Amino acid sequence: MFGDKGTTIGRCLAWCCVFLTYHVVSEAPAADVNDVLVFTVASNETDGFQRYLRSVEVYRFRDNLRILGLGEPWKGGNVVNYAGGGYKINLLKKALEEYRNDEKKIILFTDSYDVIFLGGLSAIVERFLDTDARVLFSAEAYCWPDKSLATHYPAVSRGKRYLNSGGFIGYASDVYEILDKALIKDEDDDQLFYTTVYLQDELRMRHKIKLDHKSEIFQNLFGAVADVELRFKGEEAYLQNIVYNTVPLILHGNGHSKLVLNSLGNYLARAWTPNEGCLACWERTIELNKTKPGMYPVILIAIFIEHPTPFLEEFFQAIYRQAYPKSRLHLFIHNTVPYHESVVYDFFERTSQEYLSAKQILPSDGISEVDARKLALEHCLLKECSGYLSIDAVAHLDNEHMLKLLVEQQRGIVAPLLIRPYKAWSNFWGAITDDGFYARSFDYMEIIKNERRGLWNVPFVSNCYLINATIIANKATRPTYEDADLDTEMAFAHGNRQRGLFMYINNRLEFGHLVNPDTYDIRLAYPEIYQIMDNKLDWEKRYIHPNYSESFNPDNKPIQPCPDVYWFPISTLRFTSELIGIVETFGQWSDGTNQDPRLTGGYENVPTRDIHMNQVQYEQHWLYFLKEYVKPLQELVFTGYYHDPPRSLMNFVVRYRPDEQPSLRPHHDSSTYTINIALNQAGVDYEGGGCRFIRYNCSVTDTKPGWMLMHPGRLTHYHEGLRVTAGTRYIMISFVDP
Repeated sequence: MFGDKGTTIGRCLAWCCVFLTYHVVSEAPAADVNDVLVFTVASNETDGFQRYLRSVEVYRFRDNLRILGLGEPWKGGNVVNYAGGGYKINLLKKALEEYRNDEKKIILFTDSYDVIFLGGLSAIVERFLDTDARVLFSAEAYCWPDKSLATHYPAVSRGKRYLNSGGFIGYASDVYEILDKALIKDEDDDQLFYTTVYLQDELRMRHKIKLDHKSEIFQNLFGAVADVELRFKGEEAYLQNIVYNTVPLILHGNGHSKLVLNSLGNYLARAWTPNEGCLACWERTIELNKTKPGMYPVILIAIFIEHPTPFLEEFFQAIYRQAYPKSRLHLFIHNTVPYHESVVYDFFERTSQEYLSAKQILPSDGISEVDARKLALEHCLLKECSGYLSIDAVAHLDNEHMLKLLVEQQRGIVAPLLIRPYKAWSNFWGAITDDGFYARSFDYMEIIKNERRGLWNVPFVSNCYLINATIIANKATRPTYEDADLDTEMAFAHGNRQRGLFMYINNRLEFGHLVNPDTYDIRLAYPEIYQIMDNKLDWEKRYIHPNYSESFNPDNKPIQPCPDVYWFPISTLRFTSELIGIVETFGQWSDGTNQDPRLTGGYENVPTRDIHMNQVQYEQHWLYFLKEYVKPLQELVFTGYYHDPPRSLMNFVVRYRPDEQPSLRPHHDSSTYTINIALNQAGVDYEGGGCRFIRYNCSVTDTKPGWMLMHPGRLTHYHEGLRVTAGTRYIMISFVDP
């Protein structure tokens, strides 16, 4: 029988050479998967253990698996920070007693919390047989836990040199004999135990112990992250070792490589495929019965307002709109910002009675953010909640089903993907640097662009996340928000990583977005109106007229009250009233004379009582408004004229009153085109007023607040401002492209 690898002739030749040199036992007969037992140790059913079991299920050898120590206290010491793990050896030795003389049975041992299977048992056994070893250990780049033993290792021409105990495979009789060589305390180090055996020439030869130097079966990640690449073949992701040109079958995130393992685990073992998407997302997921709202899990929504934050009204509206029965929700609000007290008060007074309970902490209470977050966790336990939704004021839940969908996902910690619109800023990190700060993962952009949808195990989530109450109830896993100099977000994520708690980001659907609070200045009158550039999405929802987009409907003919004068809805009443509020708060109106020190040259040919946008720090914002919202309308009706961006040196609010300046004499504007937005209502706020185009003897007097007149500025559209006979009229004017 002939073949490329592992043929009978080739195997015999290899074994004969070994026999002549080392006098070891002869080759055992080949074994199939029915002769394989897979052992692992797990005290608790952690997220890592669930992932391990999933990979076992994917490759269909659950019946071969034996889990040791499950539900029992861990006795192997603190292996996260120190050497230890002898407990694993003692558990395995006891489990193998019945196989101590079995020379046919193959034993595969792996860790569990940080291991993923990448292939089936038949492939693993085949590769093991190809090595001609009786026992094969995985190999790594570092000599641990005793570096002084490095010089005692046999030389290796190529490959990783040092033994790693996180994975090995061998015949039961040999494995048991190795385990029986010496006694080991539970808290002693298992890797040192196996290393001591391996470095004894006589034992290494007798049991034909080898190391998987080139990761044919076992891939340890620590010190070898750069050795591997995630690749796809058809519908399945696989791991390629690009240094040794191998495709490992068992992946071990040993040491400080666990975050890389978590990232790779989002794809491997058929967790995600290009065509079918996230296959792992459906596992453990439930569906809440809409007809039985009384059966929904009780959730505490904990809201944190720690900094001045724009569009807080819309934030609370989104909370209230969540399609989750309020009879199953508790409410907890912590606000440290006095400026926001009225908004919080209004929401609390209007809605608090609808929730199971409602509690708020005021700025005057002087409770710090760290203490407030601790109190919220304790409040959740006090109310016997099943889940805890932490949400910061920057997180807007646009999807009303967000909370229900997160609950149905049934994960320990899961966050909805939230992104600052038009930016790459989100509420998760795909990777972190060695010192715990942000790093961009290989798939970050695909995730935030929703080119890859799924449930992603990530090292950092913030702003909005749901925690299963069992995590909070267990003191060993309860979230912490205080860690040295870290802020609360980083302390939370760091603590979860240290405890081995997985944090998931969910982008299976669109859930919402983040507002940007960085430039929000509450010293300004109506500060949200200044957020046109930094929070464009929210700004548009609040300030752009709901019928603005209808102007671009080809079935809608633009309104022309006069020849070449167009009328468009452009802003909301809230915008017009707040703009009036801004200029009146500023209050420094020009005197209506020709002398105007605000202008270059100091002279205004056609003066008005006005305030310029640069006086109220709104010039750049208004120019952006012209570019984003006015220019598309201009190009719609004045076809063939294009100037990007629009230029305007004169942007101002004009005030007409009978007792100061009631009208404006006929004139041409110094512009290619002019816009005129009515800011208040004729017949209600003032009487009279309007604009008359003299050449056409056409007047527009019934102006509506938030509607914009657009007309040519020179030559054809000589016009005047009609007299205001009562009240006060406000209009916003721009001379575009002078």
